[in-house]
Amino acid sequence: MPTHSPRMSRRRLLQVTGGGAVAVTAGAGVWAWVGPRAPLSQVAAPALEREAAASGAEQAFLHVIAHADDSLYFMNPALEQSVRSGARSVTVCLTGGESDGRNTAEHGRGDRLPPRDRAAFARARTNGLRAAHAVMATGDPLSPWDVEAISLLPGFQVEVQTLRAAPHNQLVFMELVEARTVSEPRAHSLRGLWLGATGTLSTLRPEATPVQRTFEYTRDQVVDSLIALLERVRPTVVRTLDPNAVHAPHPAPRTDDPRLRGLFYYDHQDHTASAYFAQAALAGYWGREHNRPTVVESYLGYETDVLPNNLDLPTARRKARLLSVYGWADGRDCGDRAGCGDRKVGGSALDGWSRNWTRSTRLRAPGSNSWLRPLKDGRLAAFAVLDGAAVCWAETAPGNGTFSGPHLLGGRMFQGQIHAVSHPGGALQLFASRTVLPTRHQAHRRELLTALQNGTARDGVPTFGAWESLSVPDAAPVRSLETGFPAATVDQEGTVHVFARDWQGGIGYRSGARGTDWSLWRRLAPPTASGGPAGRVPGVVDGLDACVDSEGLVHVVAPGDKEVHHWVSKEPGELPEPTGGTSLPEPAGPLSLVPLGDGAVRLAYRQSATARVLLAERQGAASWRLAARYEPVGGYGRVAAAAVGKPARTVVLAVRDGAGELRYVLNDADQDGAGRWQTGKVPHSGAAAIGQDPDGRAVLAVLGNDARLHAVRQRDTGTDGPFQEWTVQKPRRGQTGPPDRTG
Repeated sequence: MPTHSPRMSRRRLLQVTGGGAVAVTAGAGVWAWVGPRAPLSQVAAPALEREAAASGAEQAFLHVIAHADDSLYFMNPALEQSVRSGARSVTVCLTGGESDGRNTAEHGRGDRLPPRDRAAFARARTNGLRAAHAVMATGDPLSPWDVEAISLLPGFQVEVQTLRAAPHNQLVFMELVEARTVSEPRAHSLRGLWLGATGTLSTLRPEATPVQRTFEYTRDQVVDSLIALLERVRPTVVRTLDPNAVHAPHPAPRTDDPRLRGLFYYDHQDHTASAYFAQAALAGYWGREHNRPTVVESYLGYETDVLPNNLDLPTARRKARLLSVYGWADGRDCGDRAGCGDRKVGGSALDGWSRNWTRSTRLRAPGSNSWLRPLKDGRLAAFAVLDGAAVCWAETAPGNGTFSGPHLLGGRMFQGQIHAVSHPGGALQLFASRTVLPTRHQAHRRELLTALQNGTARDGVPTFGAWESLSVPDAAPVRSLETGFPAATVDQEGTVHVFARDWQGGIGYRSGARGTDWSLWRRLAPPTASGGPAGRVPGVVDGLDACVDSEGLVHVVAPGDKEVHHWVSKEPGELPEPTGGTSLPEPAGPLSLVPLGDGAVRLAYRQSATARVLLAERQGAASWRLAARYEPVGGYGRVAAAAVGKPARTVVLAVRDGAGELRYVLNDADQDGAGRWQTGKVPHSGAAAIGQDPDGRAVLAVLGNDARLHAVRQRDTGTDGPFQEWTVQKPRRGQTGPPDRTG
């Protein structure tokens, strides 16, 4: 195909629409530097300034990926739900994904392989991604696209694709050279650019691109390009790959360059580096004026291959079918000699199913089971992370369902959800996790933080002291990046216990009387149940929960790679100890605890391979038993769980279903058996929250994909109590709360 100028390329219509090892060195960025962000020059980019369709004007999505198939493997079904929602959905692919330049699934002698043609293979992968997006949006892999070259930064061009039949769906290709290896250290790569092993990274011009030439990007220019894209899309949800990959138990690849040394990870080095660049861009974007807040979701990559499958079969098969479209398994004629898809993925109709990644979709942040909490006067307060900072919504009167906010509570570069606990006197304490990006004076690391309520403002909004760093179980910066998300609980004496997965796959904990005077980090005894097979993630998987039962005993649960792990203290005031095997079905993700009366606790989670929600119970020192198996509704992620009522004998569960919307169910705690799901029809991010008003009525809340708080409450108490209409809070920003004093 001939090359077209940027002016002419917009008129041009294209009638067209990697695999490998599971370990990688993906450096921690200790030597990298994120400098101050200078204002960007405004460059006209009309293709990226179109408003979203009216039906989705309150939300917009930006997906940042490293290779053309990443979003199909790791972000679906969320990606397809966004594309089909009518909201603006933009996907930016950082690398060309040119690999070895051979568009074939064959691995044999050189004389049996096609010649290397990296420009053609990069175009074939582009064509495959367009076809998959066209199927998601229109059902037709040959639905036409408009193609043009635009400038995000002065002097640079990127390729933009707009689906003509659904113009809210766009693809952006920066075409940076990929690492061309999963794990071997390469200076000329995204990782090398991030770590400073190379000063610039070049682009590769795919065949027939309207982009006029190749470019050399510095690290700041990659970040600034993503900031420019954020400014144009103004997303309410940003999705990235995993910035906190888990290391594998293998020796690190050898390199003579100290800047490229690091651990051996389960994920692809391009995946991890792309997430670092996305985080740096978000940090710059959040420091500017923009008119709507952003929620961030990060998705596990190759690590899903060594964890239990967490999707139901229909969802996994849908992912596989879309990957087969991307892989050109149908042999369609798209009119492009470069190829119509990536045959390394889809040489046959079944190849989209051939990799285990299609059977899972996992978020790095497992979500919290405790972010909707009562204030001293009975009003509810909800906590979330918007634009990387903690925010709060507070009811204006007990039980009225009207929330003010969001009110800013400080912090920066927080990830996931806020975890909130209540002290015996009614004060709240918040826990969060954040990334510290590298500068000349600080290493790239993660840390856990807490803020303790110190009063209530005149407008009724709770106020908190400064965010205090709790450090992490493993203080070395590289190891700290693998720290899990905090789960906390308060015992009857007012001592707060916080737990998090550590670098070794165990559980670290700190305790503090009245939420202060913290102990040093220590570790719970390892679980006594059998471990997984060789090559599986060792120890526990992130997604913990903790509670104190009615007898004052502290419980901690964590998913393993094969089973549910449980710790419990023998006496009030003692630390929890492992109880041995629970004999419960294999978990598909995070666990949620519900304390009941008489020392009983209930455990809600999804079963692997089916996504079916299970409810288990443990009474005193008795063994765990299954109390209910619920009708499958698809979906993935944490099951929100709580007991409500006066007394609290109604167990409420809330989950994301296969359509990305909320489902909830109420059960009598005195009876076994599964109730019937009700549908909330609210697409949302993170895990749902469950609370109760002063009358004991259940209240459900989610952070919608529009970055607003959505809530609903019962009209009457009990398992048969109907629910009122959903309410959505206006996206106002207050300035209540403490400064971030954590550096």
